[in-house]
Amino acid sequence: MKIKNILWLNAVLVLIVMFAVTAPVNAGGKVYKLGLSLAITGPTSDAGNPYAKGVEDYFKFANETKILGEDTIDCTIRDDQYKTDITKRNFEEYLDEGIVMYLNYSTGSTLGLKRDFEEEKIAVLPASYHAGNIDNSNYIFLPVASYSEQLVALSEYVVKNHKGGKAKVAMFIHPSAFGRGPVDDAKKAVAAGLNMEIIEVVEHGKDLDNSAMLKRLMSKDVQYVLCHTVQSPVATMLKDSSRLGLTAETYGEKGKLTFLGVHYTGGNDLIALAPDACEGYFWTCSFNLTSEKGEGTTKQLALAKLYGRDDKAANSHNYAAGIMVAQVTTETIKRVKAKGKKVTKENCYNELNAMNGANAYHPYTTMGPVTYSKTDRAGVDMLQIYSVQGGVFKKIGTPIQSEYMKKIK
Repeated sequence: MKIKNILWLNAVLVLIVMFAVTAPVNAGGKVYKLGLSLAITGPTSDAGNPYAKGVEDYFKFANETKILGEDTIDCTIRDDQYKTDITKRNFEEYLDEGIVMYLNYSTGSTLGLKRDFEEEKIAVLPASYHAGNIDNSNYIFLPVASYSEQLVALSEYVVKNHKGGKAKVAMFIHPSAFGRGPVDDAKKAVAAGLNMEIIEVVEHGKDLDNSAMLKRLMSKDVQYVLCHTVQSPVATMLKDSSRLGLTAETYGEKGKLTFLGVHYTGGNDLIALAPDACEGYFWTCSFNLTSEKGEGTTKQLALAKLYGRDDKAANSHNYAAGIMVAQVTTETIKRVKAKGKKVTKENCYNELNAMNGANAYHPYTTMGPVTYSKTDRAGVDMLQIYSVQGGVFKKIGTPIQSEYMKKIK
């Protein structure tokens, strides 16, 4: 059966390549301009680089397989090195080119350009899932559940599975608005009744050794460390904890540390950075992982193969996240066209707001459907908890939603 599936997949790939080579792209059709500014180099580029590849590959696929008929998408992708001033300049130049939607990246630049998006009345899908992005905003659409919802949901998981009194946790976060925002919501959940005590919030620096910090947490009887940053500092901390013999061998092991994290802290990229030390790490995400085989991950790997991506990029959930925003954007344009309307900023914005109910859209990259409206700006509400088991991330239970986020919103 496996051999038949492989042969079938290879045959499909061959047909796609033949179609892409023989079919003329944009034979008299319209071209829709888009722009993406993100960190391909510099801070957080370990996420930004595969994300950019996912966006690029799916738009190529959409054009070559004529998802929009004779019309095509032209998405300019530029490196902003995680610098808001460069992002702003890129955005302004994209506007001059007549973009109909915009794909942004960082929390800082999304917050910094929020008023610009309002003035230009342009729909924006960022790679940042910071809940503050959509506060007092009409034009920013989060692709998936916010970091806050993910951190609170993970906190709820800690509490439900903790044995013996109140769970004592520490937060290990990025020293920025990206890192701090969800902590405030976790504190609100605790105030609303979540049976958890936040002992310490650690904003990590660039230290290469976390030994002193880990020993301090142990001295305060911390049992769980919830992470909200990117993979590199988490990998360093996990390796330090493993070296010191502080990492729990089973979930919630008394006298040890159980590590958990949100979106950008995990995935196959983390395993590559800390292959042995990340065993037992718990992580929440809205994306399908290639370590759990299915129709969606098969398509993701086929896309990566089609455009010559290496295994690291192909298996990254950041690559999937890039594919996903390109899928949503393409689907939005397709729906505008299907209604016989001109593809403009306004019509794309209105079509996103109509993406709900029977009109919800389910990309093959995510755990659940994308739904938006004028009062709902988080696309995929479902979250999956994964854990590293035997060197790969495996699903823990079924997809969940946070209970306490509904109470504190």
